[in-house]
Amino acid sequence: MNVEYCKVEENIKIAKDTYRMKIRGNFVKECRNPGQFINIRIGNGKEFMLRRPISISEIDRGENLVTIIFRINGEGTKFLADIEKGNDIDIIGPLGRGYDIFSLTKGQTALLVGGGIGVPPLYELAKQFNRKGVKTIHILGFNTKDEIFYEEEFSKLGETFISTVDGSYGTKGFVTDVLNEKEIAFDKYYSCGPISMLKALIALNGDKEGYISLENRMACGIGACYACVCKKVKKEKKNDLVKYDDKKVEYTRVCYDGPVYKVGDVELE
Repeated sequence: MNVEYCKVEENIKIAKDTYRMKIRGNFVKECRNPGQFINIRIGNGKEFMLRRPISISEIDRGENLVTIIFRINGEGTKFLADIEKGNDIDIIGPLGRGYDIFSLTKGQTALLVGGGIGVPPLYELAKQFNRKGVKTIHILGFNTKDEIFYEEEFSKLGETFISTVDGSYGTKGFVTDVLNEKEIAFDKYYSCGPISMLKALIALNGDKEGYISLENRMACGIGACYACVCKKVKKEKKNDLVKYDDKKVEYTRVCYDGPVYKVGDVELE
């Protein structure tokens, strides 16, 4: 983890209220796992007390570049959208634990499911899986056609399906509607998006092994403040059987222990 002033090499609008920013910095040398994030200082620290956590969408260690994709949903992200190319930006990163690209081997198939601004971290995951010889299939969900981004980029890496809530593009409905309509064979699934989407995806896939990335609100981003905790599913192993103990409650820090977890390890509230 580094604290560093970095250079903004690009900041452009790619969809409705959605921007792509490329950042150059030495911290990129430490970026490895898809699903990690950076914490960005907004302004001089007086107008906005908390940094903004943004997931890393693409890693280029050769050029010391990372790409982030974010949506304007408040004054902080509006400030980010207005930053011009060539300006410096205060970064803490890389942070968190990402997806395990060794969870599949060459010849297997990964299903990547993203909802809205949960789509970006899956792009680096798809690229790294492809380099390992793992086939990737992608389902990307958005509210409307105007919000869609990176369909072409994902399509170059594997079969890609789009869903929109209003039916203006692709399958009408949610990512789970695509799964219900299509016969998609895969070994494990990897997802990032709203809790409601993750719950529906887990329910649909039953005992299928999967990994989810949580989008809890964060403050420090380094596990010190315990503002982003969620409940762990307590498991006790007896006679080689896994038993769930509801009486003991343990918590995990999403910014430090996550944001990526194996399905069944945390409670989704």
